Amino acid sequence: MEQNMSKDEKEFLVQKIRTQYTEKEYTELDELKELDKRVKRPANVFAYIFGSLGSIIMGSGMSLVMTDIGTSIGIENAMVPGIIIGVLGIAMAIVNYPIYKNILDSRKKKYAEQILKLSEKLII
Repeated sequence: MEQNMSKDEKEFLVQKIRTQYTEKEYTELDELKELDKRVKRPANVFAYIFGSLGSIIMGSGMSLVMTDIGTSIGIENAMVPGIIIGVLGIAMAIVNYPIYKNILDSRKKKYAEQILKLSEKLII
């Protein structure tokens, strides 16, 4: 197979392999990407965790209403507690996005000047 390759193809392959073993230089673009991640990561982590908890709580309420789990854990009429727990989970799902947006907006304000300076530098 090596014999069928042109010189340009061999050079490309060698260079591709070689770049995997050379240390990458940290650039201002890498710094800009890192700042962007620093802005978004806390909001995303919050949204995923809070949303997951809301889903679990809503599912627990639904399970109490729709199955006989309530009676097996000692709740005679699980309908009312199940509805309350389910509504709590739904409320968490509803407020998840506005809270996420507030966190993201506050992080954007905090890092905006830094990101804009660096991006201006990179564009020019």
